[in-house]
Amino acid sequence: MPEGHVIHRLAHAVNAAFAGRTVQVTSPQGRFADSAVLLDGHVLSGAQAWGKHLFIDFDAPVDTATIQIHLGLIGKLRVGPIEPVKGLVRLRITDGDTAADLRGPQTCVLQSPAEVDAVVAPLGPDPLRADADPEVAWQRIHRSSKPIAALLMDQRITAGVGNIYRAEVLFRHRIDPACPGNKLKRSSWELIWADLVALMALGVQDGRIDTVTDEHTPEAMGRDARVDRHGGEVYVYRRADLPCWVCGSRVRTRLLEGRNLYWCGRCQRRH
Repeated sequence: MPEGHVIHRLAHAVNAAFAGRTVQVTSPQGRFADSAVLLDGHVLSGAQAWGKHLFIDFDAPVDTATIQIHLGLIGKLRVGPIEPVKGLVRLRITDGDTAADLRGPQTCVLQSPAEVDAVVAPLGPDPLRADADPEVAWQRIHRSSKPIAALLMDQRITAGVGNIYRAEVLFRHRIDPACPGNKLKRSSWELIWADLVALMALGVQDGRIDTVTDEHTPEAMGRDARVDRHGGEVYVYRRADLPCWVCGSRVRTRLLEGRNLYWCGRCQRRH
């Protein structure tokens, strides 16, 4: 499932291509056809991301004029030069030259302002949004006895943070993933939040997740670059049984609430 930086990149791409312009909206697959008719031929006023949700607003004479998209596990949104429709395109937005084609989303629905508010209300702060309040997340964390590794994946606590950022930010601050939220120091949370803001912003900029410091890059260490479909250089994510870049001990993995957790047992001892 794409992490939050991907959704923010898509929002930027949609805005760069269409914001303030009259667009054609269709559903080649047919599953969004009735809603597409209501937006077709109207101005796309803007797109924004909140966690893993993408909202595309239209200036249309209807009460429900916002498309809410959640890509889920297999969804893809391509923004680029228009080309013939291929595959099951749920939604196409185009100005005749550029097209945004959506395939396989978990959610693609037309919503009213009240319905958008209902989606956003339970979400935690998004490190990539200027209006994010990390105090909201802290209040939920320090009242919970669940492991911090589980809490960081909870979209009600930190919206947009996924498995990669979760594993990497805990490693970077040497925090035991099993540390209960109510045992985590506030100063540690403040460092985690600041790091998420910086790392995820870098992900938006570069389109990949890089979390290693200069001293642990392939060039600095004389090692091969990481080969992975997610791209980027990381410390522990998907490095199970390989040596930790910092201490050399074996990177560990286990399932936590249905997701693979990665960490270094020697480096990450802090509570």
